[in-house]
Amino acid sequence: MSRYILPVSVFGTVFGCAVLLKDRMTGGRCPSKATINEKTVVITGANTGIGKETARELARRGGRIIMGCRDMEKCEAAAKEIRGKTLNPHIYARRLDLASMKSIREFAERIKQEEPHVDILINNAGVMRCPQWKTEDGFDMQFGVNHLGHFLLTNLLLDKLKESAPSRVINLASLAHIVGKLDFEDLNWEKKKFDTKQAYCQSKLANVLFTRELAKRLQDTGVTVNAVHPGVVATELGRHTGLHQSQFSSSLLSPFFSLLVKSPEHGAQPSVYLAVSEELEGVTGRYYDVMTEKEPAPQALDDEAACRLWEVSSRLVGLEHEGQPSVSNPSAEGQNKAAQTNSAQTLGQNVGAAVSTVGL
Repeated sequence: MSRYILPVSVFGTVFGCAVLLKDRMTGGRCPSKATINEKTVVITGANTGIGKETARELARRGGRIIMGCRDMEKCEAAAKEIRGKTLNPHIYARRLDLASMKSIREFAERIKQEEPHVDILINNAGVMRCPQWKTEDGFDMQFGVNHLGHFLLTNLLLDKLKESAPSRVINLASLAHIVGKLDFEDLNWEKKKFDTKQAYCQSKLANVLFTRELAKRLQDTGVTVNAVHPGVVATELGRHTGLHQSQFSSSLLSPFFSLLVKSPEHGAQPSVYLAVSEELEGVTGRYYDVMTEKEPAPQALDDEAACRLWEVSSRLVGLEHEGQPSVSNPSAEGQNKAAQTNSAQTLGQNVGAAVSTVGL
């Protein structure tokens, strides 16, 4: 019997170290114990993966959860499961297809009519490295779903969020943004050869730029917005990547990746942290790598690009044509007021002057 003691001890030590390593690598659980009783949370893509686990955790904390999903059968099943496991009856499935501007508008309108307030919006849904698909409205699928869909949804719900302040918006970004580039001349990959990896990285860069620009435009409203990279998580999101299509990768490398890749439950913790943590009250415009604030890539700090992306996105989703870009740029307003004051003073003094307007 004694001959088994050493091997068992070694195995136990290695296994224990592996568990501790994985817990450290994955970032652990949200440290906040805050509850969100009587708060309404809207989560996109909540029927599976990170979104489902985020919904489950926030339901445990007492939230009223609105699950926005494309597949209503899966969404209803997930909502039923969460109600049963958390004993929280206030879990609701609603149809939302982020690849359809019409669906987004219908979803937002229903939320505005049915919900007295919206306290937390978690823009979680996404697609990754899919083929060259187009959305219902003709946008590149990754740019359309990951950025434009959430851009429109957030703008349509902004009045609710402002009325519910203090409220929070959480955008799920990715470390992939560090190699992302915005091609304003061809955001939808119609002129150049399609690159599914770069299309994904572009959409994730857009998430971070959108976060920073929105935070500026929401100054002094009580609405905060932050972006988060949840880490590498084992979800259906990576189904189009080579790792899942290679027999070698999926079999021989699986034990190694299992130490580094999070479960959806662990992957949800950063979203939960940004949604409930008391220490983040009033914190806005930041980028988090799991639960640690980090500075994003240099191109994500480009204020001019962020503003230009906002204007282009407003045009593409139809907000500009409706005359309702929901939030204005405070710095632009300041520039306009200053220009008006200077112009009035100049006219009052009868001094000829040329007034130029700088486009954003």
